[in-house]
Amino acid sequence: MNKVISTGYDNILEQLESKIGYTFRDKGKLLLAITHSSYANEKRHEALQSNERIEFLGDAVLNIVISEYIYNHFSGLPEGEMTKLRASIVCESSLTRCAAKINLGDYLLLGKGEENTGGRSRPSILSDAFEAVIGAIFLDGGITEAGNFVLRIMGDMLKDLKNNATFVDYKTEFQEVVQKNGEQRIVYRIVDEKGPDHDKVFVVELLLNNVALGRGEGKSKKEAEQNAAKAALVKLQVERIEK
Repeated sequence: MNKVISTGYDNILEQLESKIGYTFRDKGKLLLAITHSSYANEKRHEALQSNERIEFLGDAVLNIVISEYIYNHFSGLPEGEMTKLRASIVCESSLTRCAAKINLGDYLLLGKGEENTGGRSRPSILSDAFEAVIGAIFLDGGITEAGNFVLRIMGDMLKDLKNNATFVDYKTEFQEVVQKNGEQRIVYRIVDEKGPDHDKVFVVELLLNNVALGRGEGKSKKEAEQNAAKAALVKLQVERIEK
């Protein structure tokens, strides 16, 4: 836990509490959740710790909450399908959207390097920080408060999930399709990066047994890989029809 809480952080913590909809008994836990490792390294004299450990805890809490939701709302679904549903929600793109809902990027404590290279809008930093906030709420108020926060912020996505209008895990689907014919070599390769550092777009190519089968773009590498897998699935489907 962050050992020292300067009064200079009071205002930012109160504003973020308002966005989150939860008031911390121990403000240090929220401060910990928004402290990136780059900032902690620069402010060693303040005895700050980074949010990496509490993000690990938040990830586990998030998985429990979403798993329970899926278990209760999709009673006829087998274990494998429940795993796919959970993966479609607990992914970087979804968590980045959740972070944007509470403007989490505005409140992050970043080192100068991360600040100057667009860290406040970087999906990996935002998604990790969102999980760290979940971990902080769990430590401060328990699983019920953490669960309430997750279900409130992810409510729209969960509603879409129930209406079968949410993300599809195309990577898993592609792997299952091609490996019906035995073990296959699947490689996702970054072939291009477009745009400035703070608004970068990744281009990924999917190779099946060294043959290019699909390309996809995305704000993160994971999103680009999913879109490449989706394009590859469409190509396979077209080839089957033509045969």
